[in-house]
Amino acid sequence: MKNMTEKVQYAMNKNIFEKGYAAPVDVLMDIGVLSKKDYEDWRAGRVPFLEKVCQANLSKLSNIMREIRTFAAKNNLKASWTFYRQYGKGNKQKLRFSKSGNETIEKAYATHYMDTGAKELRTGN
Repeated sequence: MKNMTEKVQYAMNKNIFEKGYAAPVDVLMDIGVLSKKDYEDWRAGRVPFLEKVCQANLSKLSNIMREIRTFAAKNNLKASWTFYRQYGKGNKQKLRFSKSGNETIEKAYATHYMDTGAKELRTGN
């Protein structure tokens, strides 16, 4: 089984190749920490914050988020903050990612990383 760094790097590469950007929520789903159903429940407002339904403790989630930022920096990906709003009709509330609601953590989860035209993405050190 691949270690977490390799899983994150693979997921980042996959998302950049397929969509031109990588989002932490997509990486979490790709590496098996977040199920599609739990993601959809969160987007629909049925879950108070995303971390509640992630299959990892806060330390592991913090490490995953650090790996995402490290990969993005090594590959000169452009950070782009994205506003996450509840799906559905009516009053669409801003969605929360973390239990704490800390703005730095919220911003990290909401940041997408865009391909700036690099031909090959690096995975190693």
